[in-house]
Amino acid sequence: MAQNDPQWGKNSNDGPPDLDEIWRRFIQKLKSRGGQPAGPRSGGPAPSLPGGKGALWVLLAGLVLVWLISGFYIVDAGRIGVILRFGKFQETTGPGPHWHLPYPIETQAPGSPLNVAQVRTVELGYRTNLKSKVLHESLMLTDDENIIDNQYAIQYTIKDPQAFLFNNRDPDEAVMQVAETAIREVVGRNKMDFVLYEGRSQIADESAHLMQKILDRYQTGIAISKVNMQNAQPPEQVQAAFDDAVKAGQDRERQNNEGQAYANDVIPRAKGTASRLNEEAKAYAQRVVVRAEGDASRFKQVLAEYSKAPEVTRQRLYQDMMQQVLSNTTKVVAEQKSGSSLLYLPLDKLIQASGTGDGAADAGKPASAPAPAIPAASPSPETAAPDSRSRDAFRNREREPRP
Repeated sequence: MAQNDPQWGKNSNDGPPDLDEIWRRFIQKLKSRGGQPAGPRSGGPAPSLPGGKGALWVLLAGLVLVWLISGFYIVDAGRIGVILRFGKFQETTGPGPHWHLPYPIETQAPGSPLNVAQVRTVELGYRTNLKSKVLHESLMLTDDENIIDNQYAIQYTIKDPQAFLFNNRDPDEAVMQVAETAIREVVGRNKMDFVLYEGRSQIADESAHLMQKILDRYQTGIAISKVNMQNAQPPEQVQAAFDDAVKAGQDRERQNNEGQAYANDVIPRAKGTASRLNEEAKAYAQRVVVRAEGDASRFKQVLAEYSKAPEVTRQRLYQDMMQQVLSNTTKVVAEQKSGSSLLYLPLDKLIQASGTGDGAADAGKPASAPAPAIPAASPSPETAAPDSRSRDAFRNREREPRP
């Protein structure tokens, strides 16, 4: 009861205030605010429980309305809502506004709505960066009994929200254990060099395939999207020796490549030279055969003509041969039968002097007579006659018969 109440201080010895009296006064105040005149404070019938029950129903209706409104929820894009009814899976809902029966009848599962578009990452053999190694995870044994130190990053997504929520206690730990099992199996089936170099992508693909099979067998609702081999190397204790072996292998590969390049340059060239020489030999053989066949045919024709007129044919052959021989020389030496000195005709000098005289004549100068090869004195009729006779005899001389 407030201090400014008119009844304050009265009947103070009667004990605590009456709750019915307080409720009745509260109802009267509500009615007076609603436009109805308030009843007399004392005397006359006072409103009682029926008015109190109506307000209580209004209050209960408001509470029910708030309870029903609490069932509305919104699922963002890329997420999936999971609804439970009395703790049991009921349904999944996609992005957008939805409503479910309010608590405690239906509720959203812990972690709902799930982000199914998010790509989650699990690290195997290291944490945060490659320098923070976890050796009991990264050291693995290969098929040739060598130990390698490798680290992996496994990426996965949610493909079945119900299985992901109810079949996994710790999804990241499950993925890590499955990844370690699968990768150790794949690495153990291959050689060290294959794992470290040319087989890195193949190892990752085979590991991802095997991991997906194991996760599907356990119905985890997880989809492996990518397995990345971050690093692969021998243990630190043998790293220096392994680097030396790698360098030696690289040098061997380089020398093999250089030798192969040299062979690729020399062998085709040698094959080309051999092919050219072979073709030239074939052409020479064909040319010799054709020429021999031509000579044989010509000889047969000459033989036929010789059998008809031996003397004429012999003379003709001799003249042709002398023409062929003398056409290739610039000096002519003729022997006189009279026993005098040889007659020498320097044709090259005569041709050179003739060319010089023609050039001087073209320049406007008088051409000088070339020096005769024979003495300038005019020969006597007796001397000229033997000379002309010797030349005629030389020209008409017959070849001696062959034995």
